[in-house]
Amino acid sequence: MALRLLRLGSAAASARGLAPGIQRVDGIHTSLQSNLQYGPLSFILGERTSKKLTERSKVITVDGNICSGKGKLAKELAEKLGLKHFPEAGIHYVDSTTGDGKQLDIELSGNCSLEKFYDDPKSNDGNSYRLQSWLYASRLLQYADALEHLLSTGQGVVLERSIFSDFVFLEAMYSQGFIRKPCVDHYYEVKRITSCEYLPPHVVIFVDVPVPEIQSRIQKKGDPHEMKITSAYLQDIENAYKKTFLPEMREKCEILQYSARDAQDAEKVVEDIEYLKYDKGPWLEQDDRTLHNLRMLVQNKFQVLHYTTIPVYLPEITVGAHQTDRLFQKFQELPGRKYQPGYNAEVGDKWIWLK
Repeated sequence: MALRLLRLGSAAASARGLAPGIQRVDGIHTSLQSNLQYGPLSFILGERTSKKLTERSKVITVDGNICSGKGKLAKELAEKLGLKHFPEAGIHYVDSTTGDGKQLDIELSGNCSLEKFYDDPKSNDGNSYRLQSWLYASRLLQYADALEHLLSTGQGVVLERSIFSDFVFLEAMYSQGFIRKPCVDHYYEVKRITSCEYLPPHVVIFVDVPVPEIQSRIQKKGDPHEMKITSAYLQDIENAYKKTFLPEMREKCEILQYSARDAQDAEKVVEDIEYLKYDKGPWLEQDDRTLHNLRMLVQNKFQVLHYTTIPVYLPEITVGAHQTDRLFQKFQELPGRKYQPGYNAEVGDKWIWLK
């Protein structure tokens, strides 16, 4: 399954590399421009990432339990600070960055379902871990996209959750008996060899909402699937945040923690962010060479996802070679993914070649 996302991720990187300004004349692409990607030659010729960075070139993540209001706060912070907002990466993150942006068939999106997880978290078909594994890979892609944006433009980013907090849901799943121990071991091995390649956020904001309030918000929201979430699962998520995630991140970056009420005052949060000292963490140790290496990594989405495919047999996520090839061929046949604009144009069910 991870191999499928890896291939889809490489297609996403290719799609983002297309130059703007492509025109159509009578349904045919013309005037395709070359968009050169940053590479070693750019560094040799004097391009330096540090010249683009300002005091606002920060990575900020907003974390919290389900329905804690982290999405609303993240969006408001991005608007007020002039940063780029990255909504929480879900199952269809890759879909949104390739082709026409429409959601793909479940077979091409991890073969997992969030709704099914809520309805039957202990399903014996392995859906729960397929979901967790696919979401981690999607958030790994998104975090790479966010770092690529910051290092390329100097504009800071605000993300709803990141790869560094994804494990809290895995721990809650395992505590509730939704996934097997071999799946937990596999996840932590993938996380160990992937997350260490990336710099952590400068700031982690945690929205602390008590479980009873979370349940009240879920009921008010009215999603029939989310309404099946148990208080025990929500409590395990909160415990993992407070007992493991926040203590770990406190050593690497700045931590801001707010109650549900305080998190509604985005102006106050912005003020707190601007008063932070940023006097700890690996960002302080970076120079132009290390930033160059990181930039080279995050723009290569195939490499980003390479180590999410560990050769260990797990029935939940193992996909055979023939099935992988079939799915990749099916993906390539989708509109907007098989051909790069400028070589030919699709009109109806026929292809017109430029002469």
